Amino acid sequence: MKILVCEDNILASRVMSTMLQRRGFSTEIASDGNDALKKIISGDPDLVICDVNLPKRNGMELVRYMRTELSREIPVIMISAYSEPKIQQQARDLGVNDFFVKPFDNEILINRIELLLKQ
Repeated sequence: MKILVCEDNILASRVMSTMLQRRGFSTEIASDGNDALKKIISGDPDLVICDVNLPKRNGMELVRYMRTELSREIPVIMISAYSEPKIQQQARDLGVNDFFVKPFDNEILINRIELLLKQ
């Protein structure tokens, strides 16, 4: 299973990618929303992990484009340093499958990824 990690913090994206690879997932990294969109179109990931605050096209815009323009129902887990309920609700309204506030428990994230990929 291939997971696209969309995170502009290089260290955070590498750490997450390494953690996922150790669990047997194939990963690809995108450092901004436009790069993520290109990789979604060309690489067809099985799941997307996306930060809310991405340069060039933020996470909300990326998910909106995925769901409306591309009609892709790829599972999306949104991550953010912001814990505001309004932001989490906006993400869910766009079709985000889950929302994790940084810092989060990696085991809970892995369990949620596995559950989404089984559906």
